Order: sequence, then structure tokens, then C-alpha cells
Amino acid sequence: MKFLLVFSRAVDAVNGAIGKLLMWLILAATLISAGNAISRYAFSKSSNAFLEIQWYLFGAVFLLGGGYAFLRNAHVRIDVLSSRLSARARNWVDVVGIVVFLLPLCYMMAKMGWPVFERAWTSGEMSSNAGGLIRWPAYLMIPAGFLLLGLQGVSELIKRLNFLLADGPDPLDHTGPSETEMLAKEIAEAEKAAALASNGGQKS
Repeated sequence: MKFLLVFSRAVDAVNGAIGKLLMWLILAATLISAGNAISRYAFSKSSNAFLEIQWYLFGAVFLLGGGYAFLRNAHVRIDVLSSRLSARARNWVDVVGIVVFLLPLCYMMAKMGWPVFERAWTSGEMSSNAGGLIRWPAYLMIPAGFLLLGLQGVSELIKRLNFLLADGPDPLDHTGPSETEMLAKEIAEAEKAAALASNGGQKS
């Protein structure tokens, strides 16, 4: 079990790093969209490449972020039902869901998506729009995204089995403050420190 937990932590670290990188892609997509709109309305100039890179970036966030969402337990749950179950029952439900539904889906989608990427890579497929982008990066996101989600599924499976069979910590116990709450607390503390520094500067 120790080796499996080491593997689980490695997968968590990879998806955690990818998730933080994807947050910057959202900013990039926003800036590109704003820049394209300004260029189109102010200078009557636009490009299909700018339009397509926006949905490339959106696709990357959506597909590659699945593993990060699972890591942070941000996926959709039926809380009305799960809240009525015991901790062990909730984890067993997750084990069944991961083994029966999630992992087979990830395997199927990655297997079906890879030949699509491979054909686009070898043929150099381009967008049919004038000035559009090459297509293989968009197709690569499908197998890559489901691979990352599948690996995170294995990691979550290990953590749940560790709780159920080896008396490990409950991976579904989120009694502490959420990441949003911690971020809000950090912002409030930073604002308080800035206000104190400003008041100190005025007094001096």
C-alpha cells in the first residue's frame, strides 16, 4: 500500500500542477478574446486564428482539467443522497463508480481519440477556415485529458481503498475550510496588512 500511496501522491502532484497552469490559460483566452474584439471593432481587422485559439484554450481547460477537478472533489455529486450515507458507504460508492464507470470510460475515450490525433498529425490537417490553425493540438487534448482523468481516478481509488481497508484518512472528509474560504482569508489578511502599512506611512 505504501508504494501505491506514493504513486497516488505523484499523480496528485501532476494534476495539481496542470490545474494551476490551466488557470492561466483562462486568463490567456480572455485577453485574446478582448484583443480580437478591440482589433475587429476599432481597426476592422480580425483573424480566424485568434478565434480558433480561444476554443483551443477552452478545450484545454475543459479536457485537461478533469483530473484536477476530481483531485479537488469539484465534480458534481448528488449531495442530498451522499450526505445521508456513512463515510464508509460514500467511499464504497466512489470505488464502484471509479471501477465500473470512470476507468472504462477513460480507457475507451483515450483509445478512440488517439487515432484521430495520429491521423491529423501525419496528414498535417489544417482548419478549413482561412488563416486557421493546425488541428492536431486540439485532437491531442482528447486522449491526454482522459489519460489524466483516468490516472486521477486510479489515485482516488487508492486513497479510498486505503481508508476502507487500511484505516487511512477519509479522502471525502472536507470538514476544514475550503480552498475558496482560505483564499478569501488570505486576501482579507493582505488587505489588512496593506491598510496598516498605509496608515503607518501617513502617520510618519
